[in-house]
Amino acid sequence: MRRLVGLAIAIALGACSQNSETSDRPIKSEAPPMGVATDATRAANAAVAERLPLGDTSDFVDATRGLLAQLKQDRITDANGNTVWQVSNRDFIEGDSPDTVNPSLWRQERLNSEHGLFEVMDGIYQVRGYDLAVMSVIRGETGWIIVDPLLSQETAAASLELVNDTLGERPVTGVIYTHSHGDHFGGVRGVIDEADIEARGVPVLAPVGFTESAVAENLLAGNYMSRRAVLMFGSSLPSGPTGQVGVGLGPALAQGTIGLIEPTEEVPGRGTVRVIDGVTFEFVDAAGTEAPAEFMFYLPEFNALCTAEVATATFHNALTLRGAKVRDLLEWSRVIDYVLTEYGDKSDVVFASHHWPTFGQENVESYLRGQRDIYRYTHDQTVRRANRGETQFEIAEALPEPSVQTDSFDTRGYYGTLNHNAKAVYQAYFGWWDGVPATFNAHPLEAKAGRFIKAVGGEEAALAIGQEAFDEGDYRWAAEVLNYAVFANPENQAARDWLAASYEQLGFQAESGAWRDYYLTGAQELRLGLSDDGEVRTRSREFVEGVPTVELFNALAVRYSPESLSRDPFELNFQFTDTGEDFVIDVGEATAFPRPNTQSDDAVATLTLTRDAFNDLILQARSFREIAAAGEASVEGDPMALMAWFSALETPDFWFNVVEP
Repeated sequence: MRRLVGLAIAIALGACSQNSETSDRPIKSEAPPMGVATDATRAANAAVAERLPLGDTSDFVDATRGLLAQLKQDRITDANGNTVWQVSNRDFIEGDSPDTVNPSLWRQERLNSEHGLFEVMDGIYQVRGYDLAVMSVIRGETGWIIVDPLLSQETAAASLELVNDTLGERPVTGVIYTHSHGDHFGGVRGVIDEADIEARGVPVLAPVGFTESAVAENLLAGNYMSRRAVLMFGSSLPSGPTGQVGVGLGPALAQGTIGLIEPTEEVPGRGTVRVIDGVTFEFVDAAGTEAPAEFMFYLPEFNALCTAEVATATFHNALTLRGAKVRDLLEWSRVIDYVLTEYGDKSDVVFASHHWPTFGQENVESYLRGQRDIYRYTHDQTVRRANRGETQFEIAEALPEPSVQTDSFDTRGYYGTLNHNAKAVYQAYFGWWDGVPATFNAHPLEAKAGRFIKAVGGEEAALAIGQEAFDEGDYRWAAEVLNYAVFANPENQAARDWLAASYEQLGFQAESGAWRDYYLTGAQELRLGLSDDGEVRTRSREFVEGVPTVELFNALAVRYSPESLSRDPFELNFQFTDTGEDFVIDVGEATAFPRPNTQSDDAVATLTLTRDAFNDLILQARSFREIAAAGEASVEGDPMALMAWFSALETPDFWFNVVEP
């Protein structure tokens, strides 16, 4: 098969090199109008509507069941009056889907738009529709146990206020982070603070490895992931039928303050029991599935199962578009099978950290079985096809949709997709490379783009090919050709306009909210340039204060630029007067390596300060000179060595180019 493909490519390139196909193609002066679905897109979306049972209302019954109250205000704002969440942004999502939205995704976002405080059962409640995730609230003997306090402290505070106003005010007597993604812990300071935790002995429980994993994604790799998250979540897009309609996993990211409070305990194992405010929790470790650190739990007094983000009303990501470690779909399926066999026949309800619950023991088992099967199918069939010689791209193109996806909306690709999850499974086993010698050390895109444009006969020829593909409804090929044109010459306005138009149609057809947002944001950036709206800011004081000092030094180590070091290697001692911690930084020609719990006799300087003052330095809130002048820091030895280390730490720009060079 590969020989035939190679022959076809050779013939095609030969034709291009002779300009026999491109010279007679007329070039259109203007790209198609923005925000309008083409005939091909309307036909593709109509085919989806014809194929799926979109009239099934069972999910709508579950998603609206138990509504107790809704926020009275339209906007949730931060301390400066900036809008963090606006409820009315989703008022347009009603009725039949417009031509510019995949009808299956439209159905999912109608469900995600149901908002308010819901009673899952007596004693278990959820606040849904005011952030990407869901905040669950469990009634203890004396107070509220908060499960996953959302992404932003403003939305979490508003959600807790809604609970207290509706059900009666109670103190927070426990906090649970089900996993290490920011939308499940970032709002914790909106429901409790460290002083309250310490004064009342409030447990804050998380899975094993939570703190390390949370810091790795939000600080170590946070700048790059957050930049791509702007595209993935459509944070800079306007809400509307030609813009952001939702992410599939939830409505959108709240744009508020992200914080972190370190857990009081990281819970290991399966079947591990903890009692919080009189409520029994049986925890089930699910590390390496949807997050590097994650657990689910069963509540025996309620006959209720919480599946965190391991099983939700969508097929999730094996490799998220924002970037992350590849997730293990084999283990993912095994974990779901574990809770299916251990708790499926004794659970009257299953609820999760996104979407709406599933009610009834028989429905719970069916739901868990379908969730298990979609992850196992994708894993097994990808590996089977790889073992017979197919590459990740061939597998993703040919892998058929299983019956479980046709029959169960909760397994459809509203967030992750069969296409990119199959590629991720391949990557997990075989790496990023497809095994073809020519692709092992291929030119980077910018260098390749110029060669491609030359091969097809110049920019006008490439533009003509792209326009022809667009007219034929082949938007994937149009985007690929036109992307070469833009990377070869980003000033080519016609190529930018037509590439944006191609991305827009791909977005309009996408069933995955993440794919839609990525395509439409790409189109927006090509048309309007970069905007600073919608950044997910994780380097806030509220977040940094919750990061263990050793992890903070690790985060600084990945900002170290060896070529910027202005002197020979040296060692620095750090002494924190309030926490009693000691560190050595070995500043060398390649790394700035942190060592905890030690001091060096050979250090050229010793910096003594409080952790709070160090936070100010990291956040660039105060200079070292200001901190020293306030008597909060002192240096013994050579202060210029300290400045040399600080000067070699990069502060990366957030708004780097993604969709163009």
